[in-house]
Amino acid sequence: MADIIDLVYADHDWFRRQFFRLDDAKSHEDLAAIWNILSARLDVHAEAEEVVFYPALLKHGGHDHPSNPSGDPEDETEDAITDHNAIRDAIRQSRQHEPGSDEWFAAVHEAREQNGKHLEEEEREAMPDFIKSASLELRHELAMKWAQFIDEHMGTSGVGNREKDADEYIEKHS
Repeated sequence: MADIIDLVYADHDWFRRQFFRLDDAKSHEDLAAIWNILSARLDVHAEAEEVVFYPALLKHGGHDHPSNPSGDPEDETEDAITDHNAIRDAIRQSRQHEPGSDEWFAAVHEAREQNGKHLEEEEREAMPDFIKSASLELRHELAMKWAQFIDEHMGTSGVGNREKDADEYIEKHS
């Protein structure tokens, strides 16, 4: 069975690795390529959480679970929306500057800081709360909604989908 928690966490892991890749970039072109993909996915991820995960947390999150006495789905959701807004703002700021410029790095650093804070809070509070209070069936249902949302919102602009002749391809690339 698919699990919404696994899908959200997989994105979190991917985000962390992409921020590390920015640290290894050797050129402004490398920075732009990594950041364009990372920032777009951050935007889609935040929207997916707000459409799929947080409405379910608000309905099914446990308020008084003994292992999470401070778990309040409304507070967790408010924190997430506020974090998402800060991340979105930093991404918008980054898009106003040339990759590699001081202003660009400042905006990307802010996005990284805000995202790191958000991931930590979500993994410490919202996700455990939901694991303890939501059925496996619900988590699977939400995973399917998550997959559909991501499929509908991740663009493939500029990707050719026409059939290729294998012989021509091999000749061209050999």
